[in-house]
Amino acid sequence: MALATSALTYSKAWLWAIRPFSLSAAAVPVLVGSALAAQEVVFDWLLFSFVLAGSLGIQIGTNLTDEYMDHLRGGGETKFPAPHKVLQRGLLTEREVLLGCIVSFAVGIGTGLYIVSQVGWPILAVGLASVFVAVFYSAGPRPLGDTGVGEATVFFFMGPLMVVASHYVQTEELTWPPFWASIPVAFLVTAILQTNNMRDVEEDRRSGKRTLVTMLGPGPGRWTYLGMLGSSYVSLVVIAATGVVPVAALAGLGSLPWAGALVARSWKARERREMSMVLVGTAKLHARAGLLYAAGLTGHVVFS
Repeated sequence: MALATSALTYSKAWLWAIRPFSLSAAAVPVLVGSALAAQEVVFDWLLFSFVLAGSLGIQIGTNLTDEYMDHLRGGGETKFPAPHKVLQRGLLTEREVLLGCIVSFAVGIGTGLYIVSQVGWPILAVGLASVFVAVFYSAGPRPLGDTGVGEATVFFFMGPLMVVASHYVQTEELTWPPFWASIPVAFLVTAILQTNNMRDVEEDRRSGKRTLVTMLGPGPGRWTYLGMLGSSYVSLVVIAATGVVPVAALAGLGSLPWAGALVARSWKARERREMSMVLVGTAKLHARAGLLYAAGLTGHVVFS
């Protein structure tokens, strides 16, 4: 019984470390870009599975790198003991987390090399840039996430770059529609980061980390969060109205009630634990809205 309990605790530690609630950030843009491509070409399921696996591998590697580097920087005694802080809580060792980083990035790189062999060098450029950002977002002498460009980096890499790349893998064409189709996804994924920074504002200020929230303050940070969510839905309506995506893509609007509830909770939240719930809720909103959006695109292909 003790052995089984220990194994269960160890498995939970790894689940906390990879932060499953954040993985929609990697999956949704692949689903949207691929669903958009399915309207134009015969869909290649093998390539799709490699793109999805690679994207998830890089996202998990990013999460583990953040955990590892955050622990190395120290100061853990003053930080919020979130479940995913497995090193701070002594649930995993530095060696184990570092090995997890290596394995995760190896999956991302390995799947990426196969994709490159099938569709050519543009995907190699995307893959190299993605791995670079994944590592140096939280590592290095001046991590990207600490220098005031974190939000813009997440917006571009987890929105336009991933959607356009996923579309390109299927079509081998670079066109504007997937770029515009990525904008709703980009705003939502950046809103996840915004809630994380709203939660960590005091800690970030003490460490000198520059984010929109530390620069503007918690009040404007909440308005910015509202603007990000609102811009996601407005941009979805605009691209559907202008024919960039089919009207069926408006299925993504079905997630609006959750968005409204989260905005209300963000304005009421004052404690870190309350804002952590908004953070998790925003990640779930991103998943729900993205799945509905992709389902609308897929439905248009199936029923047209």
